Amino acid sequence: MSENNLHNLNIERAVLSSILFDPAMYEEVAAKVKPRDFYLPFHQHIFEAMEALEREDQPIDEEFLQKKLLQNDKFNEDSFLEIIASSPLSNSVAYIAEIKEKSIKRELVRLTTKIKEVAVDQDLPSDDVLDVIQKKLYEISLDATTKEFRDSPEMVTATIAHIHEMKKRGNDGIIGVDTGFRELNEHTAGFTEGQLIIVAARPAMGKTSLVLNMAQKALDDGRGVAIFSLEMPAEELMTRMLSAKTSIPLQSLKVGDMSDEEWSNLTRASDEISKQKLFVDDDSLININQMRSKLRKLKMQHPEISMMIVDYLQLMNGTSGKDRHLEVSEISRGLKLLARELNMPIIALSQLNRGVESRHDKRPMLSDIRESGSIEQDADIILFVYRDDIYRIREEKEKEKRAKAEGQEYKSTFFEKPEEDAELIIGKNRSGPVGVANIVFQKRFTRFVDKGSIPVEIVFENADDNARNSSIDIPEL
Repeated sequence: MSENNLHNLNIERAVLSSILFDPAMYEEVAAKVKPRDFYLPFHQHIFEAMEALEREDQPIDEEFLQKKLLQNDKFNEDSFLEIIASSPLSNSVAYIAEIKEKSIKRELVRLTTKIKEVAVDQDLPSDDVLDVIQKKLYEISLDATTKEFRDSPEMVTATIAHIHEMKKRGNDGIIGVDTGFRELNEHTAGFTEGQLIIVAARPAMGKTSLVLNMAQKALDDGRGVAIFSLEMPAEELMTRMLSAKTSIPLQSLKVGDMSDEEWSNLTRASDEISKQKLFVDDDSLININQMRSKLRKLKMQHPEISMMIVDYLQLMNGTSGKDRHLEVSEISRGLKLLARELNMPIIALSQLNRGVESRHDKRPMLSDIRESGSIEQDADIILFVYRDDIYRIREEKEKEKRAKAEGQEYKSTFFEKPEEDAELIIGKNRSGPVGVANIVFQKRFTRFVDKGSIPVEIVFENADDNARNSSIDIPEL
């Protein structure tokens, strides 16, 4: 590409001359063009001076511009006269777009130089080189994207079309991805395109199991799902999904201790899931730029991908190397922008602070989310997973421990149930009400179900198997 194709000084002069001729035009240009988008350094300086005059509420004319440039020692009389001598534009839109277009091309050319610098001269690892490229490309793509106001007729037409589309789907109240839980759907109408959903809980509450249940529902509905698992390998996720789908206890699956009927059920479920569009990336060192690049590529290859899950947010690496709160802010904002860009809901799991443990009522609230400020701001929906029996069990163990230390015997009356009542606390809902969705957690299968659903009971062939069921260890979630 010729260097001349990367700039057009006549167009730059014409745009700047038009602002001098009609200062009201400055806002139209500034909405789409930045000083660095001009090729000639003096043109950058003069546009910066225009910005300064606008901020200071001073006239954008020849006299004030010359004074401002002289103050900053950036005045060039010949270049200034060339701008004044240029004819103002009658239609500036195409010219402004041309300046932006050439600026983006120059940025891409600079990127090629940067690639050589980091890959050859600095000899950085390939992962770091890819990170630099992806980050810069994303910055360029954001800078290239501008969105104009949408007028009332267009918005009304689009809204009515959307309502008709919802009517075609039926009157079940779900306008997005079915969560798989009736009461949650009633509050949220499903997870919709562009939403960032945070699922937060203390350890062992089952947040991973919950989102895997949601993923399975989406898969069964013919949707594609992408999962970024930073905490556990893909095989462990699949084991949990198979347990929930087949009603085979997780511990039995882990050791392969199953009846012939269970092996048959496992084979059928495996065949079914293998045909579904599920993709798992279990790289534990991924950052937001790498995640963005991978998901874009996957979405292009598989347009049916309609939901993404991140397990979990605080394990992601930042790119700035700065304060962790700033990194989490970058991550949460990046996930929200990615959801909007790819028109899909993104579910991100999040840990809670220990402070919740010290309260009498241990139901979580928004302030309990680690680095909560940016996450709370960016999220469209925030769900808390709460199981009261977790704390009841811990209390009973503490009582038993204290009694033993005092030489006493403690006999608990608390019965650890195979199915526990659980709550999905909707702490934030940008498009609907907050509240509580009541569900049930089936421990053996790491599965949440609607309260009132018929529980799935597995009947084994002999008494030994039944005895095994009564002593199944509760898996760490």
